[in-house]
Amino acid sequence: MAPTGLKLDERDWEILKILQTEGRITKAELARRVNLSPTPCWERLQRLESAGIIEAFEARLSLKAFGSIAVVLVEAELDSHRAEDFERFEAAVQTYPEVLECWAVGGGLDYILKIVAKDVDHYQRLIDQMLDAKIGLRRYFTYVVTKPVKNTTALPLDALS
Repeated sequence: MAPTGLKLDERDWEILKILQTEGRITKAELARRVNLSPTPCWERLQRLESAGIIEAFEARLSLKAFGSIAVVLVEAELDSHRAEDFERFEAAVQTYPEVLECWAVGGGLDYILKIVAKDVDHYQRLIDQMLDAKIGLRRYFTYVVTKPVKNTTALPLDALS
């Protein structure tokens, strides 16, 4: 069973596994690989999208192709911990395209952000801008990524099924 309450069978799981790594696969090839005719396969695909299990199909770009890019992980702590303070910060983060990911976390800090900038100077200017914007950022800790060791967006479907 998927978290959405939608009951998934083996073919649904196989469709998801294939699409995570081969998003450009043709519908005909996907149907062949999961041993279905194209129409039932297409219907399953639409059902998975409608249920919100498949969120998007997108290209994954290589950071190396853009030269020396700074990837920075940031621990962020807010000034105050009222609901409206979290809402203000979360709304503000949406406006910065350099912030690729932001997670609210527990355990001593409030958020972890993944930021991509053209260089460390650009990153620092972005942080200064966030501080000047009075979005509630009290303190931050910067971790510059020196090399990617593992970088995947594919969920471990075998472990989740």
